Amino acid sequence: MRDILRWILRRLIDLVARVEIRGRENLPKEGAFIIATNHLGMLDVTLLYYSIDRWDVFVPVAEKWEDIAVLRWLGRYLNFVFIDRFHPDLKAMRMMISLMEKGHTLVIAPEGTRSRVGSMIEGKPGVSYLAAKLGRPIVPIGLAGTEDNAIFGNLRRLRRSSVLINAGKPFSLPPLASKDRDATLKEYTDEIMCRIAALIPEKYRGVYAQHPRLKELLAAA
Repeated sequence: MRDILRWILRRLIDLVARVEIRGRENLPKEGAFIIATNHLGMLDVTLLYYSIDRWDVFVPVAEKWEDIAVLRWLGRYLNFVFIDRFHPDLKAMRMMISLMEKGHTLVIAPEGTRSRVGSMIEGKPGVSYLAAKLGRPIVPIGLAGTEDNAIFGNLRRLRRSSVLINAGKPFSLPPLASKDRDATLKEYTDEIMCRIAALIPEKYRGVYAQHPRLKELLAAA
């Protein structure tokens, strides 16, 4: 069933978009890691199954989608973890930690929701906490061209959208210290988001466009 779903998703995406994939060599061939990506539109989640051939990945999805029967059914095969975005969801957090300890790969958007402005919004510290706590490497992936208004606008004109998936090199975060924990998590989150921002065109960088760390990364590149 999973292979059939992947085939269907790929055919559907090919109908609506021309997808360019860069940096595929930066994805580890084995072992658990975290894929951190920006989140522009509804197409983003399906691009995971378009670009990666592994099934040992799982994706946190907003709890509101669990009420839709077809998405609840798809979630069984596509490894969705439904999570409450507005309250501390300890059950979902324990599930994600358990899956990663078993060697599964987490795919997550630190922003926590789709951007409504067509560019990056501020990231939340959950990804930083998991990466530092479990000592897992992070692969930043930048998405461009997947904003809903562009995808649906082109569909109305019977045009395919141009979509970019750009994977950066893996990096790791130091373990969390007990002192100044919140400040450290903010620093770690900015590091993740700036590494994502460095992989996408300038117009998508949003609140991180002028961040000093992004300027360092761009200068080094």
